[in-house]
Amino acid sequence: MFIAILDFNTAAADRPAALAQLDKERGEVQAMPGNIAFRVYAGREDDTKVTLVHEWEDEESFAGYASSASFARSGEVLRPLMAGAPVSRRFRAELLETVR
Repeated sequence: MFIAILDFNTAAADRPAALAQLDKERGEVQAMPGNIAFRVYAGREDDTKVTLVHEWEDEESFAGYASSASFARSGEVLRPLMAGAPVSRRFRAELLETVR
């Protein structure tokens, strides 16, 4: 499994537009081969933080997303809204179990 966590900040007035862009792309990303999850969070500590957590079956699946039209569209919208450099952390992980 491959997990990517993206954190970035916007101006408070721009966060709704950033969240809307990610929400707009969610269905297309979730339908991509290898996608397990695509979750968007508005930070609770202030009104500027956005976090995107996505899980992929493997790094190749993530690479397909990173080279997709959806990724490019989001970058075109999000980059001008970002207040500072985004931080993307990427992990190789092993799923131990899913508890329901």
